[in-house]
Amino acid sequence: MSNNLMVLRERDLIENPTTRLPVCLCLDSSYSMNGAPINELNKGVQYFFDAIKTDEIARYSVELAVVSFNSEAETISDFSSVDRQTITLLEADGATSMGEGVELALDLLEQRKREFSNKGVDYYQPWLVLMSDGGPTDNISTAVRRVQELSSKKKLTVFSVAIGDNADITVLKQFSSMKNNLVLKVKSAEHFKEFFEWLSQSVSVASQSVPGDKPSLPPTPPVIEIEL
Repeated sequence: MSNNLMVLRERDLIENPTTRLPVCLCLDSSYSMNGAPINELNKGVQYFFDAIKTDEIARYSVELAVVSFNSEAETISDFSSVDRQTITLLEADGATSMGEGVELALDLLEQRKREFSNKGVDYYQPWLVLMSDGGPTDNISTAVRRVQELSSKKKLTVFSVAIGDNADITVLKQFSSMKNNLVLKVKSAEHFKEFFEWLSQSVSVASQSVPGDKPSLPPTPPVIEIEL
């Protein structure tokens, strides 16, 4: 991380002591996402950031980061004020290093939590949103263990999201912290906007809740299926 970014992140915490909700998107950008899926995913992510910026409460409390994974994992956008963030477009290529992607996302969340604590800023239980249209090509055992340990201690909420019909539901269930380890399923790329609209509404609700309470999220739209 550059010194300039670190200074900006620390300044954010000093100038805005509002209770934070850190949300990390962990997104599959493997070759199978090529074409319409990656294009619509990029539009969906941009819509999500724009929705947070226009929400007068969420823009001061929600912090967003984006990790993508294909043959390797990459930080697309690290945590900072949404007003300062510019989103780099994802490109589809390579394999599906899901385990590496999830671990990088967890590392970013843990680092930001330490910064909150060091500056005396309270935070809600962090969210990790994992989206994939296939199955992992790397070892996910460490990532699963870390997620499950944090989830069992109520220190992490994970939304596992299947894209289309070829996503590995069995794998995604291992990461999910929702009731019965359910997995959300976006039927097709054309419905990404509806998913991120629901996610932005959910984030807005959570950012207005009492820390420690479990907020009642809005109902999922018809284009999102539930996989048990």
